[in-house]
Amino acid sequence: MGIRGLMSFVEDHINEFFTDLKLRDTKIIIDGYALFHRLCFSSNLELRYGGDYDSFTDVVEKFFESLFACKICPYVVLDGGCDISDKKLNTLKDRAREKIQMAHSLSVGGGGYVCPLLIREVFIQVLIKLRVRFVQCFSEADRDIMTLANHWNCPVLSSDSDFCIFDLKSGFCPLNSFQWRNMNTIKGTRDCYIPAKCFSLDALCCHFGNMNKVLLPLFAVLCGNDHVNLPVVETFLSKVCLPLGTPSSKGRRHHRVLGLLNWLSRFADPTEALDNVLKHLPRKSRGTVKKLLCGSMGEYLQSQGRLQDFFQHGAYACPDTWNPGLPPWVLAALARGQLSPFISDALVLRRTILHTQVENMQRPNAHRISLPIRQVIYGLLVNTPPHPGNVAWDALPPQPPAFSEVERINKNIKTSIVGAVELPKDHSDLSKLTELSLARRQILLLETLKVKQSILDPIPAALKLPIAVSCYWVQHTEAKAKLHHLQALLLGMLMGPLHAMINSPDEEALQGGGAEMLYEELQRVKAQPGLRLDLDTAHVFCQWQCCLQMGLYLNQLLSTPLPEPDLTRDHGSL
Repeated sequence: MGIRGLMSFVEDHINEFFTDLKLRDTKIIIDGYALFHRLCFSSNLELRYGGDYDSFTDVVEKFFESLFACKICPYVVLDGGCDISDKKLNTLKDRAREKIQMAHSLSVGGGGYVCPLLIREVFIQVLIKLRVRFVQCFSEADRDIMTLANHWNCPVLSSDSDFCIFDLKSGFCPLNSFQWRNMNTIKGTRDCYIPAKCFSLDALCCHFGNMNKVLLPLFAVLCGNDHVNLPVVETFLSKVCLPLGTPSSKGRRHHRVLGLLNWLSRFADPTEALDNVLKHLPRKSRGTVKKLLCGSMGEYLQSQGRLQDFFQHGAYACPDTWNPGLPPWVLAALARGQLSPFISDALVLRRTILHTQVENMQRPNAHRISLPIRQVIYGLLVNTPPHPGNVAWDALPPQPPAFSEVERINKNIKTSIVGAVELPKDHSDLSKLTELSLARRQILLLETLKVKQSILDPIPAALKLPIAVSCYWVQHTEAKAKLHHLQALLLGMLMGPLHAMINSPDEEALQGGGAEMLYEELQRVKAQPGLRLDLDTAHVFCQWQCCLQMGLYLNQLLSTPLPEPDLTRDHGSL
C-alpha cells in the first residue's frame, strides 16, 4: 500500500520515533517486494541494458550472508496478484505511466528507476539457492506480514509506510536504515549484529498527545493510500481546519500528515472521529463514504491467513482472498512462487499488466511479440470461473473468452482486449492440467514456441527453454533480429555454465583455464564504461526477454516440461 508523505515525515523525527537496534539472533519477516526493489536500485546496477542479473544476484547473496552471519533467520513474504476487488487498479495504472516516463528517461541517457523484466524471477531463484524460506501471498502481503510478525514476535523489514500504522509487537525496521553492509561485533565477543533503526508506534502516538493508536488506520485512509483517493476526502480536508502544531521543517510537504495527526488526536476513538469527518460532507454521500472508509480501515486489521502454517507444513489457506474456482494445485503453486502473479491476475481478474522496459518508445511495445504465447496461456486458464463482478466476461458468449491487457502505447498506457486460443479438449480443464502426460505438455509448449524437439535434443537441459524461446524470437519478423544479435545472446547464455565451471571443485572442468579466460573476457566487455545505448538493439533484446518471460510462465503453468533455466547469471541482458 503506502501512505503519501508519511515515511519522510517520520524519518524527519528519527530521534523521536525510532530506537537503535543491534539486530542478531532473531527471526525477521522481510517484505520481499520492498527488498528486491531496494537492492536493485541502491546497488549501482546498470538499469539500461535489460538486466545485470549476475550483479543483482551477487548483491542478494551478500545481503542474506550478512543475515546468516548475525544468526538472523529470514522469512521472505512476497506480494501475489491483485485483490479480487481490483481496488488498486487506478494506482497500478498511475505507476505504469510513471514507469514508462522513467524508462524513456533511461533510454535517452537520463536518470530513472525501472526494474529489469525478470528481476522477480531472479530474486526467487536466489532465495531457492540460498535455502531462504519464502512464501508468495495470494494478493497484497502487508497484512499477512504483520500477522506473522506478531505471531512470532519478531520485527518486520520493509520500506512501506503502512508498517508505521500496523501495531507490530517487535516493531518495523525501514530498509534505508538497515545497515547490512556494516556489520559490527559485540564488544568482547565474536557475535555479529546489524545496526538498524526500529520505528516505535507508541512514540508516534505519545508525540501527538498520547493519541489512541486505533485512530491511525483512519489517518492512513484520510491521508491517502493506494486504495483510497476520494474527491470527497479532499472536500473534508478543504472544510476542516487542520491544526498544524509545531511546523515541520519540510513545510507544506508534511502539512497534511501533521495536520491530520493533530486533528485526530482530539478524538477518543475512530467512531467519534469518523462522525466528525462525515459531518463535513454532503448528506447524500455520507453512507457510501462511511462504508468505503470503514472497509479501507479494515485493511490494517490482522489477516485471517496463517503464514506460519505454510512455513511449518508447506500450505496455508487465506479466507480473505480465497476463490473457490481455483484448483488446489494452482493455489499451492502460487504460494510456493512456482506460478507468477501474472497467472493469478489472468485467472481471477481476466486482466494483466505488461511492464515497460528501457526500449524504443517510438516502436510498438516489446510485449507485442509474445502475444501468441500469452494467448495460449489464456487458453489454458479460461475454464476457471472468473470473479462474478467481471461483466465483460459474460458479453458475447459465442465468442472466445477475452482478457484485458494494460500495455504501453507510445508514452502512455492503453487497455487492449485479447482473445484466448482455443485448445484441444484434454487441455480445457485447468484442474486436470497436471494430470496430462509429460509428452502432451511438452508438445503444447514446443508448438507454441514454434520449435521441433529434434532441434533441442543436443542442447544441454538448462538451456533448452532459452534456446526454444530464441527459435520463437528469430522467426518473428517484428523482432528484426540480426546475426550479431543472436551471437551476442548465445554468448550471454554461456555466462551461467562458465560461472558454474569456474566454481566447480572438479579440476578437469578447468583444464587449460579456457573457461575462466572466456568468462573474464565476457565480464570485461560487459564492464566497459560509457557504452552508448543503441535503442533499436535494446528493443530487440527487450522483445527477447518478453518472449522468455512468457515462455517461463507457460512452462510453469504446464508444470515445467522443460527444465527451468538459471536466470541468475545474465540471461537476456545486453
